[in-house]
Amino acid sequence: MDYRCKIEPSHVTDLERFFRRLVSNLAATDPARLHRPLPLAEVRQSILPYRANRRSLQLDTSEEYELVLLRLSAGEEGLVRTEPEELRVRFAEELRSPNPDLDILQRHGDARITLRSEPLARALGPGPELAFAPPPAADTDFEEEPNLPLAVASMAPRAVASPRPTDIVAVIMGGGAGTRLFPLTKDRAKPAVPLAGKYRLVDIPISNCINSDLRRIFVLTQFQSSSLHRHIQESYRFDNFSPGFVEIMAAQQRSDRTDWYQGTADAVRQNLLHLNDYPHRLVLILSGDQLYRMDFWALIERHVASGAEVTVATTPMPAREAHAFGIMEVGGDERITRFVEKPKDPAVQAALSGYPDALPASMGIYVFNREVLAQALEGTEHDFGKDIIPRLIETRRVHAYRHEGYWEDIGTIRSFYEANLDLCEPVPKFNFYDATAPIFTHARYLPATKINKSRVERSVIADGCIINDAFIEHSLLGVRSRIEAGATIRDSLLMGADYYETPDRAKPEGAPPIGIGRGAWIERTIVDKNARIGDGVRITPEGKPAKFDGPNFYLRDGLVIIPKGAVVRSGTVI
Repeated sequence: MDYRCKIEPSHVTDLERFFRRLVSNLAATDPARLHRPLPLAEVRQSILPYRANRRSLQLDTSEEYELVLLRLSAGEEGLVRTEPEELRVRFAEELRSPNPDLDILQRHGDARITLRSEPLARALGPGPELAFAPPPAADTDFEEEPNLPLAVASMAPRAVASPRPTDIVAVIMGGGAGTRLFPLTKDRAKPAVPLAGKYRLVDIPISNCINSDLRRIFVLTQFQSSSLHRHIQESYRFDNFSPGFVEIMAAQQRSDRTDWYQGTADAVRQNLLHLNDYPHRLVLILSGDQLYRMDFWALIERHVASGAEVTVATTPMPAREAHAFGIMEVGGDERITRFVEKPKDPAVQAALSGYPDALPASMGIYVFNREVLAQALEGTEHDFGKDIIPRLIETRRVHAYRHEGYWEDIGTIRSFYEANLDLCEPVPKFNFYDATAPIFTHARYLPATKINKSRVERSVIADGCIINDAFIEHSLLGVRSRIEAGATIRDSLLMGADYYETPDRAKPEGAPPIGIGRGAWIERTIVDKNARIGDGVRITPEGKPAKFDGPNFYLRDGLVIIPKGAVVRSGTVI
């Protein structure tokens, strides 16, 4: 039967992409085949690659879209069409959460193609099989398969071509000087700062892109970028049969200009020439120093379906924290009507609206139509948030996309410290254990961690560590951390080491080994990589000023930071 289903998913084109592939594989050569039984083997070949590439359907309440669906029934010889009949269906309320645990499609023994959705299954009747019906409008244009005998869908408010992964290029901003994260950024770029014991900040946006089937990724770098370049080159290598890449675009002087990147917009402006080497319709611009998980297809498809020319990802922000973010006013149609950068005046905050429970704060994540981005960068403005977006609101269709879920801008030492130690909680705000959307990083092939006669409470310990008769409480230990007997680690973040120390490696004369020495006491401290903490050292911020620079330590935001490669000799008290 033909079913006309009224649904409200923001990720509607997950279904569209599947059925486009199915119809393309089964009927591209001979449209008449759709009126004959379809061999189940061919259907199976179409389903399995799709299931391997897409993991879940994310739903959201938004504008209503209309899909024309074709029911197929399982006959003895295969799948055959039946007579049309209309039925209107809405997804149940429980399916509107941002991350429902749903598999899009499930293969059953009776050869049916079904949604694992109880409310939808009840509405359609037992075992609905779905594919797409003939195009409702002649002007629907699909670049991927221009001669399809069946179109994918008719969508309100207008029929548009669903984007393909090759229609999008992603641009990750490699970060500025990162002064608020000093001294962690003393010798490295901000996105290269270690995270969660074994990752780096840049792994978050790259992994979100890969999990969203976006594999044409540019990383724009400038400050202290050598370790960032090395990490990306060692971590992200696609095979020869994949069109994907993670390409580093370092700032460079050219014949027409000799200055470096002056801001986020200027960085993209200087690299438009390289982006245009690849055919694309949309540009996804991301920050390289945030902790969050997002399926970018939900954002991209909302952008396309709404007819927006620019879409800004937003997160609900309490008014008390609005002074640190760009805040927008969003109308009922999700169009942004006003943008205020870091409003501190309560009267200004009260005048902004958009979400009933909070203010819409920009996440620094944007989707641009290609031609709109090119026109927006024709001027000399330096930044997207301060300059480009406020100007475009007046002349272009700029929409907001509300992101539900954890998001943290790793902008200060305190936010970095708290985001890491939150991972030690029984149920952390950010879940690194989500197998459906893993966070990727450099594969180090380290041995398992070895713990001898130690007590460990509410802590996370990365690979390759050696812990001997120590007490560790509410702390995170990075790769290759070494803790000697009698040491106490509390409320601290240890980033570990880049290598195991061997006799052939030179070290400062009289310096202790890399790691934490015997009987050391470390509390509310961030110890950067390759630091050498001697025996009996005591480190705590108690009774110290909020900001202070010492010979081998720094005080920031009520924490002690031991910089990378620092030497704290035995018996020292900080």
